[in-house]
This record gives sequence, C-alpha cells and structure tokens, in this order.
Amino acid sequence: MIVVGVGVGPGMLTEEGISAIQNASVVYGSGRALEIAQKYILAGTPVETLKSFKNLHLLPKDAVILSTGDPMFSGLGKFATESDVVIPGISSFQLACSRLHVNLTNFYCITAHGREDVSLARNELLRELKTGKNIFLLPDEKFGAADVCALLLSENIDADVYSLEELGYPEEQILKGNPRNPPAPVSDLYGLMIILK
Repeated sequence: MIVVGVGVGPGMLTEEGISAIQNASVVYGSGRALEIAQKYILAGTPVETLKSFKNLHLLPKDAVILSTGDPMFSGLGKFATESDVVIPGISSFQLACSRLHVNLTNFYCITAHGREDVSLARNELLRELKTGKNIFLLPDEKFGAADVCALLLSENIDADVYSLEELGYPEEQILKGNPRNPPAPVSDLYGLMIILK
C-alpha cells in the first residue's frame, strides 16, 4: 500500500502526495482525509471510506491510503510494512511551530488521542518537561487543555500553553493561556503546545 499524508488541512498536500493520489488505482481514507484530497482524485477512481484499520494489510499493494497530517505522527504510517511506501504530509506540529514562530528542535511530541490509558501520555509529558523540553501534545477528551494545565499547576511548572484549533482551516484559532488560566478550546480538532518559561 501507499500511505499518503494529506496534511493537517486543505492546501497542505505535497506534490509527491498529489501525484500518488492522481495515479492511484483505488483510494481509501477517513471522511476528513478524503475531503482534503478530493480535488486530486481523478474521476472514475474508486474511493472507499475506511471504517477500520485492522485489515489494511489486505488491501492491494497499489492502493493509496490517505492519512490526515503526517502518516508518521499519530497517523496510519504505523500500519505500513517495509514493502509499503509512506509519503509525508504537513503535520499539525509543523504548522503549529510555523504559526507561533518557534523552532522545532527543542520539542517532544506526544499523543494522548485515542489511547486507552492516558496516564502514559501524562507521565511522558512530565518526564520530558522536567528535562527542559517543550511539548506538542495531541490531546484526548480524557486528557485535554484543562487537565494538562491542572497537572502543570500541581507540579509548579511555569509555561505558556497554546491551544491550536482547526489548524489549516478557515476556522483556525490559536488561544494562549498558562497553568492558572488554561486556554479553552471549542473544537475537538486541536493540539496543545507547551512552551517552558
């Protein structure tokens, strides 16, 4: 299979990704991924919405699988084998750094999204902050902005906390807060950036 990162939002596809989509024999993806790539899918190309990721290994070798953001950042790239092709896309992390004008080099990326046990993300967050790393976090409803800020406050960690909502979309919104005054995202589609002071 060919896993193509469609980017975090519209206009974030690479030329390599567009070419793979245009040459696909069949295209699979989530509703959001298919919407982002829609204008590059040629008429007549079969398109299927993915409902489960358990059987990706059964798809044809030339099937294109669309992954939102970058496939290797909490995306479908984790299902790729050595014989599969993975084409990167612009991730929410990259776009967040660009929007806030911060260097990517002193960050640790964590995903809590979809994890059964968010305590793993919580422990990772504390461990890396204590080593001086800034954090980019894909939150979960069980570990969101208010939870992260409460944790920072309890650990006496001073930081700017940004909620980056709907990145790449017209509704994009960036809210700045801190442990005492957490940003309050209104969308489920957001990331958190924690920058130590």
